[in-house]
Amino acid sequence: MPSGVRGALVQHASALPDGPLKVTWLPTETPRLPLGRIRLHWEPASPAGWDVTAHLGLATTEVHLASWPAAPDDWPRLVRPTIHEVLGLCAALAVATAALNLSNRLAQA
Repeated sequence: MPSGVRGALVQHASALPDGPLKVTWLPTETPRLPLGRIRLHWEPASPAGWDVTAHLGLATTEVHLASWPAAPDDWPRLVRPTIHEVLGLCAALAVATAALNLSNRLAQA
């Protein structure tokens, strides 16, 4: 990874089995992940492959989502299904939360 970054912010994870992960670099000075966003970090593993970790942004903190130690060189294929599912769950929770908030506001009216 380039210097001055602490990982890659996942913008999109394709639903296709060999689909791409679209990411943007996350600068080191970024305070924390936005709610429902995923950061990937990878570094060379010993003796071969890559140590890949994923963190998930929650309302008040970041949590360790998953690790793939000594992943092969095509590690994006390995991590994409997990990332895709978690992003889908986060989107569903955001919709459910918005619906609940709207329902509560309408009940008070």
